Amino acid sequence: MASESGCSAPLLPAGSSHRRATGGWRSALFIIWVEVAERFAYYGISSNLISYLTGPLGESTAAAAAAVNAWAGAASMLPLLGAAVADSWLGRYRTIVASSVLYIAGLGMLALSSMFSAPQTQQCTLSAGGQRACSSSSSLQTAFFYVSLYLVAVAQSGHKPCVQAFGADQFDTMDPRESSSRSSFFNWWYFGICASATVTIALMSYIQDNVSWGVGFGVPCLVMMLALAVFLFGTKTYRFYDSSNGQGASIFACAAVVLNAWRQRRSTEGGALAEHNIVILEEVRSMAKLFPIWATCLPYGVVFAQPPTLFTKQAATLDRRVGSSSFQVPPAALQCFMGISMITCVVLYDRVLVPVARRFTGAASGITMLQRIGTGMALALAALVVAALVEMTRLNTVRDAGIVDQPDAVVPMSLWWIVPQYVLLGAADVFTMVGMQEFFYDQMPGALKSLGLALYLSVVGVGSFMSSFLISVIDGVTKRDGGTSWFADNLNLGHLDYFYLLLGALTALELLAYLYFSSSYVYNRKNVDVH
Repeated sequence: MASESGCSAPLLPAGSSHRRATGGWRSALFIIWVEVAERFAYYGISSNLISYLTGPLGESTAAAAAAVNAWAGAASMLPLLGAAVADSWLGRYRTIVASSVLYIAGLGMLALSSMFSAPQTQQCTLSAGGQRACSSSSSLQTAFFYVSLYLVAVAQSGHKPCVQAFGADQFDTMDPRESSSRSSFFNWWYFGICASATVTIALMSYIQDNVSWGVGFGVPCLVMMLALAVFLFGTKTYRFYDSSNGQGASIFACAAVVLNAWRQRRSTEGGALAEHNIVILEEVRSMAKLFPIWATCLPYGVVFAQPPTLFTKQAATLDRRVGSSSFQVPPAALQCFMGISMITCVVLYDRVLVPVARRFTGAASGITMLQRIGTGMALALAALVVAALVEMTRLNTVRDAGIVDQPDAVVPMSLWWIVPQYVLLGAADVFTMVGMQEFFYDQMPGALKSLGLALYLSVVGVGSFMSSFLISVIDGVTKRDGGTSWFADNLNLGHLDYFYLLLGALTALELLAYLYFSSSYVYNRKNVDVH
């Protein structure tokens, strides 16, 4: 039964007599495959979006990078609203279905927008400062494109937090065997989406660069339709949770009770109400102590925003031929190395690191969730240092080859130079991103699990907004009075190395603050084995 507070209701399956026929890996596999398909659709758009903006739409590198970051930020922040709607009203299952329909509509409109009269004959010139000046694209095409793009972001608001929370709900933490499986669920969940992202980026970036953007945006729409069909097919295997007796108003009930308790804080009347309010304020306090952890994770969100934007533009300048063949790897496809790193690290983490660490710590999860997050932050710092060194080497190579003023010239430098930064950041994601998923899901009250996962997504969202803001400000400051932007369209004149070093400094400060707050954090649940 849900608690009357609607804020800390334990999740008990409705119809527990059917427990053996529902839930567990049987249901989770359906849900994982749904997420695999959804990630195919998402990365089919996001991984190469900067190429579309700087190509057919004719935007500058700085403007395109800022626009991609802003959209990614919206897509990652809106789940806070979607999770609240799911936890407080619709429920996760219905929210997933509704969001999937909206997702399909947005993707279909996106494919349609790319079929408008595209400015293929645009005349673009580069100024002495390395900025591109192009004839304007169709205002109708641009407007329809951005409306479609943000419709996808709105669809993500309900889909992203609810699918993962609904998958984790299929495991009962009160059952020792299922509790252990739930921890593995987060690892294999991430394995699935990394594998999907790797295949998507390799396939769709090639189609978009060499076939057409219409097909490149249309295929994700078809895949998302398949995802909805798979999800509906597994309905009879899912465990659904009782939303009666107040749980359906969970987050709003919490807010109302907190406000009421504040108004009556000096009143001694109503013992039952006072006791009820004390419980809720305790719940609010347990959520409030998550804020320092959330805040110190934000710079990692900024780092996370770089691979589909500036890393991709950086890769586009390199020699991307494979061996002696004439085939060139699409710039966005180099993100596959990040996916391969993630897949490899998930397997090594789950099958090697955890069993070894378990012998020393005695914890079922090997290392704590917070230790896992901190390890990823350190790896992200290493990735930024490597990225800065590679960019310095690239600029020196450009000067030595005498092609500084030739933005379309291929830099005589192999694509393998840029691979290490993708590999390191992929490993960082396995630690930090998966750690945040499990941490925020685990530490939120039972009725607000979707909101917990939305909280982890908001780290990526706020980080993307911060990246967009930093790029816009730095671009404006560095090209003031005729100067050259760090993000010049002719990257041979820019200084991405300075930007990576700046992010490295912010990440180092973040890591110190994180270590301070995480060292004193006390887990909410007494039965958490990482205590």
